[in-house]
Amino acid sequence: MQQLPSQLLEKAVNEFAGLPGIGRKTALRLVLHLLRNTPEQVDSFAEALSRAKHEIKHCKTCHNISDTEICPICSNPKRDTTTICVVENIQDVMAIENTQQYAGLYHVLGGIISPMNGIGPNDIEIDSLIKRVACDGISEVILALASTMEGDTTNFYISRKLKDSNVRLSVIARGISVGDELEYTDEVTLGRSIINRTPLETI
Repeated sequence: MQQLPSQLLEKAVNEFAGLPGIGRKTALRLVLHLLRNTPEQVDSFAEALSRAKHEIKHCKTCHNISDTEICPICSNPKRDTTTICVVENIQDVMAIENTQQYAGLYHVLGGIISPMNGIGPNDIEIDSLIKRVACDGISEVILALASTMEGDTTNFYISRKLKDSNVRLSVIARGISVGDELEYTDEVTLGRSIINRTPLETI
């Protein structure tokens, strides 16, 4: 491993290298770039990260990230409030929004059921989804989870929890390859998969 001439530099590089997808060489390049910036630029960078960590909230309704208690999507009167699209994470909300093909609301589970990783139904936001369906006049729930064993297991669990409701359950079309994550799917394919969603019982 390359020895760095400063312990402070070493610590900064180690912190950056702990980020997903950032190797040690990339971390060193990023830190050196920051060192070439003015103190004001570095302070602004650090402040932005600190404020994001301490001040960003999770929407009380859908669990998306927000600067306010209720996110802009949930508070937008132009959205279709009868439809909820269930996604695994915040990145999936962003991916679907980028398609501009969906005008309903969202529900961010914060994960999917994965016994191998110790994640059960009580570890993600399923109960709050059931309450929204029961109380908020929802007519359709779109399950937009990854086409993986864990995603299908979560779909099945949610469908069982909602089987006695009058809500229509559908899943996104299988134009997305099995095993693919929504956030890495191109916008055209993802948009079409939302539009061409399929009733869950026909899967």
